[in-house]
Amino acid sequence: MSAVCALRSRCFPRQVLLGLPAAMHRSYSLDVSAPLLRTQGYVDGRWVSAASVFPVLDPATGQEIARVADCGPAEAKQAVDAAYKAFHSWKQYTAKERSVLLRKWFDLLTLHKDDLAKLITFECGKPLRESLGEIAYSASFLEWFSEEARRVYGDIVPSPVKDRKILLLKQPVGVASVITPWNFPSAMITRKVGAALAAGCTVVVKPAEDTPLSALALAELAEQAGIPAGVFNVVPCSRETTPSVGQVLCTDPLVAKISFTGSTATGKVLLKMAADTVKKASMELGGHAPFIVFDSADVDKAVAGAMASKFRNSGQTCVCSNRFLVQSRIYDRFIDELGRAMDAELRLGHGSEPETTQGPLINTRAAEKVVHQISDAVSRGAKVLRGGKRLHGSFMEPTLLADVTAEMLCTKEETFGPLLPVIRFNTEEEALAIANASNVGLAGYFYSQDVSQIWRVAEALEVGIVGVNEGLLSTPEATFGGVKQSGLGREGSKYGIEEYLDVKYMCFGGLKP
Repeated sequence: MSAVCALRSRCFPRQVLLGLPAAMHRSYSLDVSAPLLRTQGYVDGRWVSAASVFPVLDPATGQEIARVADCGPAEAKQAVDAAYKAFHSWKQYTAKERSVLLRKWFDLLTLHKDDLAKLITFECGKPLRESLGEIAYSASFLEWFSEEARRVYGDIVPSPVKDRKILLLKQPVGVASVITPWNFPSAMITRKVGAALAAGCTVVVKPAEDTPLSALALAELAEQAGIPAGVFNVVPCSRETTPSVGQVLCTDPLVAKISFTGSTATGKVLLKMAADTVKKASMELGGHAPFIVFDSADVDKAVAGAMASKFRNSGQTCVCSNRFLVQSRIYDRFIDELGRAMDAELRLGHGSEPETTQGPLINTRAAEKVVHQISDAVSRGAKVLRGGKRLHGSFMEPTLLADVTAEMLCTKEETFGPLLPVIRFNTEEEALAIANASNVGLAGYFYSQDVSQIWRVAEALEVGIVGVNEGLLSTPEATFGGVKQSGLGREGSKYGIEEYLDVKYMCFGGLKP
């Protein structure tokens, strides 16, 4: 049966939101062009139904916006088989042919950016302005890897003997399973899939159960761009079905590679499953980013950077600053200016409202986690200077905590919410000790105008990404990935495509000198 919601107009009424600004007290509707609101799986170039469906909810209202095919292990296996079959022809496409198709896909994302952004806002809760930014970011990976497809170079190595030549060839690894999160439901797909397809691999995507609509819209546009059947497959599924689908995608012998973005705990489970067939793996896992402000910093710029890094997507990004460390001499000034910036710039509401800067958290569990961290901090002596309350549903007030110590829960685990705890420190050595006292290391930020200190701290921070006097880092031209338990491998940049390539050594012997 079709998984389309009963309301064929593609417009779904919303309940009003209590306890939020007056502008929220009205109905909201998702209105996008019908071809982009897909609710079936996409396997081997066909839209496929499943035995059951699962609801997709607007996190701002809790109301259902669509019912999507709940694909299971059978559909996942069909997708893997289709990708494996398609791989044998796709890898024979020239680099230029793959490049042209990826560029067409990029053009279509850009053309349909408004509708694609609406899908993100309604299934993820992100403010529309940020959703438009994500679509531009998502499209940029297709553009970047359409160009990188033609730059996969091998090597000719000088031989130690005269009768042979040594060649190192780069070849696609095969079928890649791509498992993505809800917080960037479009960009996390294109960052992986753009590289995979450019290299000559085929993919099966399992999007997060909260945000399958963006993935399915990408499939629709891939088809329009002329991406061949079986090259790009999408198997949406519910939270209940996810373990069995993940089992297929991580253990099937036809899958050569897995790429996952999500929690460290889940990444470890997937790595264990992939180990039996020794699959190549890329893991972009949890973060716990420090944000350090030294006495020499430009405080105004540091406050602006803190606002951008902490409150983008209501604090729900893997590179979001989680622990704020401010040196003693400027601590009070920083706290004061930051509080005033929060008052002036942050507005809670439904993401479709133009003035909204802070949408809901993805679900009530996320809000409960933030509340728990605030309660723990307050019980240990922290002071709430702004916010601190949970509102309707999964909305959470942006919260500023002072007098935070390294013993508090919010400094020990990733928050994924709009909580900004500030720790006072005295010396550079003390700040680095606190910053590096974590088993993860994705991103780190610091503000300083001391050039010698900048080099020392940038090299000493145990992270894969460092922002120096900058709070927003991500770009397709640069690497994205962490150290410690924040993952394996790198995405984006010229190195991202290497994750989908094998190096083959060819010895050409018997040559006459």
